Amino acid sequence: MTVSLRNPHSVLATLAHRPQDVIEVRLSGGSPHGAWQEVVAQAESRRIPVTSIPKHEGRRTQKHGFDPDAGRTAAAEAVIRERPDTPLEELFSAERVAAAPHGVWLALDQLQDPHNVGAIFRTASFFGVQGIVLTRDRSAPLTGTVYDVASGGVETVPFNLRANLAQALEAAKQAGVWVLGSSEHAERDVRDVPRDRPWLLVVGNEERGLRQLTLKTCDEVCRLTPRGAVTSLNVSVATAVLVASLTEVR
Repeated sequence: MTVSLRNPHSVLATLAHRPQDVIEVRLSGGSPHGAWQEVVAQAESRRIPVTSIPKHEGRRTQKHGFDPDAGRTAAAEAVIRERPDTPLEELFSAERVAAAPHGVWLALDQLQDPHNVGAIFRTASFFGVQGIVLTRDRSAPLTGTVYDVASGGVETVPFNLRANLAQALEAAKQAGVWVLGSSEHAERDVRDVPRDRPWLLVVGNEERGLRQLTLKTCDEVCRLTPRGAVTSLNVSVATAVLVASLTEVR
């Protein structure tokens, strides 16, 4: 399968980590600008085709209904092969866990907005998250929107796609990783979570939060305590704050 990327920084990340999977760079009239100049230079140096596309194909208008790729305007784009996911046994291998005794992993329980998924990948890459587990069903697929919002995060954070999230959580436990759910109804604030162990942080659906089976599988559950008038955060923002707290050096 292939995806089209319209963020040049996402394309540059793919060129840096797996240039063999960049199929084509397409320009919509004129000379490339900004970071696209570097994309074109790298593509040409690797003999990746650089072609022109009609201007009307480089623009998309917002469609009715939910379309994660609608509304993206492209002066240029790159067609790449999807990055394959990492086997679960590798994501929670003894070597990886031993190398990160205070590491953080993430699990996304049926997140449906690709912008949230992309933002979480970007956060994960920024904070050095060890890996991400994503659910397949009732979840946003890894579209070009996810890659573009992640701005390189999809290329740098290993991930695993699962039909059964509970199995992944149990695999993490067997590897010595503790499972930490997130819920606004939890009694413990994330600042009170011990930092002397590796954690798999689980975040839930944008509206429903974590499923009951997921909550029952967690070793601990934590919350973010509001300090002002607004009492909730977008899931990608909340995840960034939680990860920042868990990875804070004390």
